[in-house]
Amino acid sequence: MKLYNTLTKRKEEFVPIEPGKVSIYVCGPTVYNLIHIGNARPMIVFDTARRYMEYKGYEVNYVSNFTDVDDKIINKAIEEGVSADVISTRYIAECKKDMADMNVRPATTHPLATQEIPGMIDMITNLIEQGYAYDVNGTVYFRTRKFKEYGKLSHKNLDDLRSGFRDLKVTGEDQKEDPLDFVLWKPKKDGEPYWDAPWSKGRPGWHIECSVMAKHYLGDTIDIHAGGEDLVFPHHENEIAQSECSNGVPFAHYWLHNAFLNIDNRKMSKSLGNFFTVRDIKEKYDLMVLRFFMLSAHYRSPLNFSAEIMESSKNALERMVNSVDRLNDLIKAAEAKQNGTVAADASLCTEEEQAKLEEMKQYRAKFEEAMDDDINTADAIAAVFELIKFANTEVTEARTGSFAALVRKEILTLCDILGLIVERKAEVLDEEIEQLIAERQAARKAKNFARADEIRDQLQAQGIILEDTREGVKWKRA
Repeated sequence: MKLYNTLTKRKEEFVPIEPGKVSIYVCGPTVYNLIHIGNARPMIVFDTARRYMEYKGYEVNYVSNFTDVDDKIINKAIEEGVSADVISTRYIAECKKDMADMNVRPATTHPLATQEIPGMIDMITNLIEQGYAYDVNGTVYFRTRKFKEYGKLSHKNLDDLRSGFRDLKVTGEDQKEDPLDFVLWKPKKDGEPYWDAPWSKGRPGWHIECSVMAKHYLGDTIDIHAGGEDLVFPHHENEIAQSECSNGVPFAHYWLHNAFLNIDNRKMSKSLGNFFTVRDIKEKYDLMVLRFFMLSAHYRSPLNFSAEIMESSKNALERMVNSVDRLNDLIKAAEAKQNGTVAADASLCTEEEQAKLEEMKQYRAKFEEAMDDDINTADAIAAVFELIKFANTEVTEARTGSFAALVRKEILTLCDILGLIVERKAEVLDEEIEQLIAERQAARKAKNFARADEIRDQLQAQGIILEDTREGVKWKRA
């Protein structure tokens, strides 16, 4: 399995620190509002990477934090007249709901920054003692110049960065030794949450939070650190600097970054009026459609969100769901014929079917080849569609139920690795609609086709589409 490492700017064979185990840290959201679809992309793509590694037999320790102390959270709390923890608690709960709807598995651990303050104070103390950090009137800064490898992740030249800061004069800039030195600890302002530290009553800087949470739950050196490409500089660059100076060992072996998400070919922003939360999307689509859309391009490719592309994703996902529906119907028909449960057992298939099952293995091989090549979900989905075509062509009423069950199992296995739920949710119609369907059946039996058509039109107006098949009447929501 190869992964593109931002640190080395090339694909590298993935070799974990400990055989059979993988440690992954993914930067999570700052919880001051509902998550937007830009937040959703790393959640979905790295959840998929985790699923694939687990499929390959790795034991994955997956840590993704919630930043629950931040200026935006504090501002929202002041605006609402509540404490910061009321805001963060509320939006952590809302974020977890959205993650569940996108079929993003909970992390092994979801640490909260506010619960890791003692570890942050310890790391800052260590950095000061080693001369990598300094205190100015209660604000603690990290000395970037002292870390000789600063810039190795973003591939930025330190002197070029400094020249861009020459004329910068903002509050506190003049007390830094160097314009690129960054904050590890800052004194509290009125009304802000704070913690007691040797330098001042205050709170940590953003970068130190992730360094400490990764260290606490995964160790001094981790296998994979991931997040959006907007975090490469300065966030991940600063994490490397403070972690490696404090711990004395490499921080992460592989750095994975997903590309930006644009809206109608423009950057998403509230000022442009093209800002969408995951909840906004949920009003129009099942969030499996959003997940399919996110996986339809390689994670390192920029992704453009538009109404047309979402409709295309919806239709493509529906093709998968319809194929599984059809297989379910064939399995039910086979069960009715043999008056018992159909087993997904190759030994119960005909010789011809067994040969077809051997042929079917090529699609899983293509799927794995794509996923092994830097988690190429776009090509993996293409392999699933080849399997769907195989299912639609090869699984007929003349085949055994076991053959249908094995093909269905293969589709569900590969889709589950992608986190795509392709079995239609069982829905219960209300009594009135059930009665109308029964009345229509009776009207057809009595050859009263005018009444049957009238009921069909009435149900269609209520968003219920009827399909007359050999197995009986089927329905779906429009």
